[in-house]
Amino acid sequence: MSTQHDTGPAGSGPVTTGLKRVVAASMAGTVVEWYEFFLYATAATLVFNKVFFAEGTSEAAGLIAALLTYAVGFVARPLGGVVFGHFGDKHGRKKLLQFAILLVGVVTFLMGCLPTYAQIGVWAPILLVLLRFLQGFAVGGEWGGAVLLVAEHSPNKDRAFWASWPQAAVPVGNMLATVVLLVLTGTLSDEAFLSWGWRVAFWLSAVVVLIGYYIRTKVTDAPIFVEAQQEVERVKAVSYGVFEVLKRYPRGVFTAMGLRFAENIMYYLVVTFSIVYLKTHVGADTSDILWWLLAAHAVHFLVIPQVGRLSDRYGRRPVYIVGAILAATWGFFAFPMMNTGDYLLIMAAVILGLMIHALMYAPQPAIMAEMFPTRMRYSGVSLGYQVTSIVAGSLAPAIATWLLDRFGTWVPIAVYLAGAAAITLVAALFNRETNGLDLKTLDEADREQLAKAGVL
Repeated sequence: MSTQHDTGPAGSGPVTTGLKRVVAASMAGTVVEWYEFFLYATAATLVFNKVFFAEGTSEAAGLIAALLTYAVGFVARPLGGVVFGHFGDKHGRKKLLQFAILLVGVVTFLMGCLPTYAQIGVWAPILLVLLRFLQGFAVGGEWGGAVLLVAEHSPNKDRAFWASWPQAAVPVGNMLATVVLLVLTGTLSDEAFLSWGWRVAFWLSAVVVLIGYYIRTKVTDAPIFVEAQQEVERVKAVSYGVFEVLKRYPRGVFTAMGLRFAENIMYYLVVTFSIVYLKTHVGADTSDILWWLLAAHAVHFLVIPQVGRLSDRYGRRPVYIVGAILAATWGFFAFPMMNTGDYLLIMAAVILGLMIHALMYAPQPAIMAEMFPTRMRYSGVSLGYQVTSIVAGSLAPAIATWLLDRFGTWVPIAVYLAGAAAITLVAALFNRETNGLDLKTLDEADREQLAKAGVL
């Protein structure tokens, strides 16, 4: 990108090299962490149900058990969001992001070293759950810091576009994991892949972690954060953290949760449960499923920044509302498309799912950043974003698998997603439009509130 024609942080003048470096640093870490997170999701459906649980467990029970260990990571994410948010608001986004990427890297590498159930019995799933918890803890702290590092550096009128790039890094991480799995499943026999091949994919994370960590050493926190940090230090009565944000900005937290609900459920139905559905219900080959997902992640990556541009041009609310409405329809046409067994129709169903998802996913960083003042923004966005994952994305694959096993049809799953979309639609309709907002006005309004309360 040329620096001569891009809009700068003040809304006029060129985008600095610093902003582009910030975007790259945020994306690098997100690629790493979502490579590892998606790798676990895929392994849970293809490997873990076979190697970490007792022999004789039924296929459906093994899948549900493996997906529940997957859900543990989501339970840990809000805790990570709260802890990282607290210290990120106190010490800065950069330091916490560097710690997050190292933690998730070490944990994922150790996952590749775990003994199987046949080797150590019940300790195998126990250790898997423990490592999964730590992985979720790190990822929970990652998102808020990554998107805020960009959002707080971004121009007011282009914030959704720039802040959508860390979101676009998620499908890049997924693509990277998919490519690794494709190479391994394509070159190894099923026996070799189940025995040791899957471990290689986890060990390779160490290389990606080192690259991501190095890039993150080259950025600094945004000036608006430095100013807010100095003010908190100057006025000791001014607070931050999860309790402060719940006390001062409960509407922002609960609106963020509502906006997140259907988006999170839909994503994991498309990228995780679809693997289960295609494998067990349609009878698709593992390598074919991975190729379809690879194509879908590539389209997702391309679409997210463009949706960010739409959000800057037409507003956050209209784009999000359209996404919620379309999300309610996806299950009703996607599963019949998958049932045909036709490769093009299956791939189209998955791609359409992620394109619809992008309508909600791309504007999220800008919307949530524009809900909270700088002194508690990390805590606010992390809380609103990560707590929802406990009841949304964490359970979605297991719930969908149970519904399929219980009723033998996709219809209850489509109804489940439509119900979630209705909740998100209500949140989007009641959300304030903040397109083009100067983040400094939030800090000024916050100071006025504190002055009225006698804090300042």
